[in-house]
Amino acid sequence: MTDILAPVAGRLVPLSAVPDQVFAGQMVGSGVAIEPSVPAGGADAVVVSPVAGTVLKLHPHAAIVLGDGGVGVLVHVGIDTVNLGGEGFTLLAAEKSKVAAGDPLISFSPSGIRDRGLSAICPVVVMDSTPGSVPDPEEREVVAGEVLFAM
Repeated sequence: MTDILAPVAGRLVPLSAVPDQVFAGQMVGSGVAIEPSVPAGGADAVVVSPVAGTVLKLHPHAAIVLGDGGVGVLVHVGIDTVNLGGEGFTLLAAEKSKVAAGDPLISFSPSGIRDRGLSAICPVVVMDSTPGSVPDPEEREVVAGEVLFAM
């Protein structure tokens, strides 16, 4: 079993709360979502690796980390944020790099995303997992690096 950590601080919600049918319908895999909180003082939020492993893909709006145990985890930063062309995001890691669980991957402004009329919600999905294999979480506040579930 691999512990999947919260990649960002905020409100933990079921994947069905994501305003995107691909994620809400678990077409990519099962998981949860986090509505990111705005850090104090207007600082950027930092997305950390949900597992120890290798960064397979890293874009300003998303990362896929292949865990050392073979579990691939997608963290998507906001919905339709690919259309921002990287504006408002900073990459803090590199593709093919080895990372520890909790290592920084991306920084971004949740307020900046929301100010553009987009959702800042962050789906956390176990790639190719069976729909429903991650139970809906109890809605609560989480901190980055906190264990969300195990796969």
